[in-house]
Amino acid sequence: MPVTENQLDQIRAGYSFEGPSITLGATLQDGTPVPDAPVRLPLASMNRHGLVAGATGTGKTVTLQVMAEQLSAEGVPVFLADIKGDLTGLVTPAGDNPKVTERMTGLAQEWAGTAYPVEFFSLGGQGKGIPIRATITGFGPILLSKVLGLNDTQESSLGLIFHYAAQAGLALLDIKDLRAVVQHLLSDEGKAELKALGGLSTATAGVILRELIAFEAQGADAFFGEPEFDTADLLRTAEDGRGIISCLELPGVQDKPALFSTFLMWLLADLFQDLPEVGNLDKPKLVFFFDEAHLLFKDASKAFLESIEQAVRLIRSKGVGVFFVTQVPKDVPESVLAQLGNRVQHALRAFTPSDAKALKATAKTFPISDYDLEEVLTQLGTGEAVVTVLSDRGAPTPVAWTLLRAPQGTIGPSPEATVDGVISASPLTSRYAEELDRESAYEILAAKMEAGAKAAEEAAAAEAAAGASEAAQKEAAAAEKAARKREKEDPSVVDQVVGSSAFKSMLRSAGTVIGREISRSIFGTGRRR
Repeated sequence: MPVTENQLDQIRAGYSFEGPSITLGATLQDGTPVPDAPVRLPLASMNRHGLVAGATGTGKTVTLQVMAEQLSAEGVPVFLADIKGDLTGLVTPAGDNPKVTERMTGLAQEWAGTAYPVEFFSLGGQGKGIPIRATITGFGPILLSKVLGLNDTQESSLGLIFHYAAQAGLALLDIKDLRAVVQHLLSDEGKAELKALGGLSTATAGVILRELIAFEAQGADAFFGEPEFDTADLLRTAEDGRGIISCLELPGVQDKPALFSTFLMWLLADLFQDLPEVGNLDKPKLVFFFDEAHLLFKDASKAFLESIEQAVRLIRSKGVGVFFVTQVPKDVPESVLAQLGNRVQHALRAFTPSDAKALKATAKTFPISDYDLEEVLTQLGTGEAVVTVLSDRGAPTPVAWTLLRAPQGTIGPSPEATVDGVISASPLTSRYAEELDRESAYEILAAKMEAGAKAAEEAAAAEAAAGASEAAQKEAAAAEKAARKREKEDPSVVDQVVGSSAFKSMLRSAGTVIGREISRSIFGTGRRR
């Protein structure tokens, strides 16, 4: 589509900023770049947030790389999520390429293969990179509910469980801590405490426990624990003054989209909580690229959406810019989309009625221009985009059909040995590599259960011993009683003989004979023979 000279003049004027800026490319006229109509983005406006959108294969990832390189060169730290592992090329200078040479010659912009300062991270050590972990308490019930797929009622109940654990002094550091607390509340010992929580039913607690067990079985326990990542480490610059690009490698968890998208939100929320208010700066403290943004908003609860909206709205004053990266703008809720002042829109497809509707809606999100945006958005080539940004005065710039510049790092992955060398040389490796497991809710409740079981066992043994002693005493008394009864009822043989009538008769007879013999002896009378 031809661009008039009047339109070019508007673009030249609209993108001529006084303060520092990054260069995205140059305006296209009839398919040819116009070098004296560069398209730039002022650093002072990058904390007004932005959107990078486009269909699969239209060049969004390369655009991220271009923006990250430009920001790093200006001393601005960057955070990127690397879904496929393609952005590791940032640490390897790009080699000579005829197509790149042709593009950069047409743009009349300086270009040289360059390696950038990069830190590679991974979620919980799942893949290449320094492990990023969060404690369960730090992650919080709202974000965890999103990961577990809980509904609003269950999310509220999970919040009660977190509150109970805090009041009871039970530190929630990893999944087994939270699981132990829920199991305790469902046990006979904890039912009274569960009832005291009011809004938490046994059935809901059971659902939460089942989801936790299933989540843990998927290996998600590796992402939670200590040492918890300090998001201040995302704000560093290299010794040469360039901003460090923090690249979260996600190929190892591509099958857990809800997890990694929610983890990105945790990083952003943690930054929001920790950073001081700074107002408007000449350049941001950090630019945060939120890739696969549609995953973040899919099936999100009202509380979750409100937390995102609040973070995006307020983190601007803390010097952080957020760029959402997705396929179509409608993937982002209107309340969030309204806060994204910088737009880089790659090509869209209109193969279905739904696509056509999305195309029409996207065109309406741009300022009024001489372009027929519904037509232009379907004609954009790879590496081309429709751009509008906020000027250093805060006003939208004219819409520009832009040929984007080429990255100076390698497009695609770096050799594994190169990435391994960067990771091993990082000062953060020693800080985060080894997982810690200090005493927390799981250990406290396990010790309490063991102590209770031991006390019950000792009580049972004491009761059994007391019962045995009482039984022995009763048995001894019974034996004594029986003996006395037998003694009374069964006289001895001697007694029986002495007491018999025959024995008494014999004594009488014997007495008579003895008496006679004594009489004869005394009186001298002998017995007749």
